[in-house]
Amino acid sequence: MPAFSYKALGANGAVQTGQVDAGDRTEALRLLDRKGLQPVSLSHATSEAPKKAATKPKAKARPVSRSTEQAESSSPDGELKLKRQEVVLFTEELSDMLSAGLQLEPALRAMENRQELGSLKDVAVKIRHLVRDGTNFSIALKRVSPSFGPLYCSLAAAGEASGALDTILKRQAHYLKTLAELQSRLILAMIYPAFLVLAGVGVTIVFVTILIPQLTQLIESAPGGKLPGPIQLMVVVTDHFAAFWYVYLILLVAGGLFFKAWKDNEENRPTWDRMKLTLPMAGPVISSRFYVQFLETMANLVGNGLPLLRALELSRDATQNLSLRASLNEVIEQVGDGRALSKAMVRTGNFPALLVDMVAVGEQTGKIDMSLRRAAERYDKELNKDLNRIMALIMPTILIVMALMIGTMAYLMINAIFQTISNLNG
Repeated sequence: MPAFSYKALGANGAVQTGQVDAGDRTEALRLLDRKGLQPVSLSHATSEAPKKAATKPKAKARPVSRSTEQAESSSPDGELKLKRQEVVLFTEELSDMLSAGLQLEPALRAMENRQELGSLKDVAVKIRHLVRDGTNFSIALKRVSPSFGPLYCSLAAAGEASGALDTILKRQAHYLKTLAELQSRLILAMIYPAFLVLAGVGVTIVFVTILIPQLTQLIESAPGGKLPGPIQLMVVVTDHFAAFWYVYLILLVAGGLFFKAWKDNEENRPTWDRMKLTLPMAGPVISSRFYVQFLETMANLVGNGLPLLRALELSRDATQNLSLRASLNEVIEQVGDGRALSKAMVRTGNFPALLVDMVAVGEQTGKIDMSLRRAAERYDKELNKDLNRIMALIMPTILIVMALMIGTMAYLMINAIFQTISNLNG
């Protein structure tokens, strides 16, 4: 009977390797499933495998260097910080080599030999050593560099479990490039408004510190001169801020620190994540990004043969917003009870009707992965529209605020001058 070599994830997430005797690949997968193992790779065992296993102990003549490598990779001092562009480059390079048919360790070794990757070569070395010693790729990423982040590591774990690591890494690279492009566009779009704000603040300071005091002295020195009510209010407010500005600065800094401490508290994270979804312009963007990520991840996992329930669990682990994760927990619980995915989404009440309808069509046609991917493309377009809408609103909003602020002060001053002239003529 043929033998199959496998690498699989156990119930506790640990990697297990070995061989299983089965008539064909389908039977081998069934036997692994009965053992509670989730296969990552499965291939025919070659006749050279015993020879390799027999000679493998000789390759362990590096205990000192291996322990040194593991200590360096797990110690805080050994963590490598990467720029966003370096993370994107690492992701693109690795996904391209995996798509070309290379296994993970040879692909990482090939990255080590590249001349132009710089610090990424050190990252590839550390990750390869951990992967070679049996550590999951997602865990190796987390140990080697904090720059990859929890979302990146969760998606990598999903790719390992489904055998679609190259596809998920490619989509993650696209997401990171889109995010970097958005930040670049935002910075460029904010340059002109920033100059307007600085100019408006400068004009306001000139009005408050020079022109209004001079106008006040002129009006009060004139016979029958009397300051209009709005000018009096502005003078009182200005004098108050001039006397107590440091108090307001301390209160502002203290409020910012208190809010940060409250937000970072694990007990308050669900409340803060729920509040972020209700913010006027940022809320729809966060929701659309979640739908795109959730649908793309589900499409990749289900399309690569992963069971629906397991795909939902991995997609939930890749969701950082705790409020949205709670919604996925409800979906997982109901799907685990035998309910259809679309019905479970309807019961939670947190998924748009269009998304649910597209999932229902996929369930009826038996091509749920294609429906999920089409839904992801649709919501990706909606996300781009939301971002473009926000970018288009920034400039007019700042212009209107500046015009109202400076125009109001100019109107008050001109009105005060005309009132003074009228009093003199009277």
